[in-house]
Amino acid sequence: MSEGFRITGVADVAARFVDHDWAFPRAHEAAIAAHWQTRLQRSPGMFDGTVLLCCDHTVADGVARLDLFATRYSTFTYYRDMPHAEAGIANAFAAIVPWTADGAVLLGEMGAHTANGGQLYFPCGTPDPDDVRGARVDLTGSAARELAEETGLALPAGAETAWVLLEGEGQLAFLRPVRFPEPAERIVARIADHLGGESEPELAGMHVVRGLADIDDARMPGFVRAYLADAFPPAR
Repeated sequence: MSEGFRITGVADVAARFVDHDWAFPRAHEAAIAAHWQTRLQRSPGMFDGTVLLCCDHTVADGVARLDLFATRYSTFTYYRDMPHAEAGIANAFAAIVPWTADGAVLLGEMGAHTANGGQLYFPCGTPDPDDVRGARVDLTGSAARELAEETGLALPAGAETAWVLLEGEGQLAFLRPVRFPEPAERIVARIADHLGGESEPELAGMHVVRGLADIDDARMPGFVRAYLADAFPPAR
């Protein structure tokens, strides 16, 4: 356990799309609508699209298996923010953790116009219908897509394929640490060029973490702090 999260290494992630009759949206319809309007006042650009949540998961023989179902983003944010914990219902998502050639980890600072403005995240997003491939949900592709869209980075040839699962706070964070063959300074400059070419980039910039002293309790969510606390050795 680290920062309240259980950390498990897994070799693969297999997710499938299922039908799930979730009573929560019907039971809280009015509250969800009111909460969404409050969120829109803070972040008018948010879109109430479809996202996927997890209703069941197991880890056995090094493989994490998940069942994901569709719901509205407004329902998800109300469920997450209030919060209303239900057994088996979790926010499951995948992210690439960019490690640099000189031993740093890169995080993105969310832009002021986003729902989590100023917070520091690995490039990631809640899976959505674009990640559904028949009965399968492609979390590996979701993580790579989010990395490319937010930073302009493509995975290097021969990138590591193992995952780290962080489970806690109603989340299943599937993190894929990948080593890039360039130092942090050069990669940050490449990302800055990418962000400069976008009309409204999701990220305001990058944050470089080289050790435990760089963990920001105020701006990093729990799963990010837990991963970094486990990944970096204590100072001596």
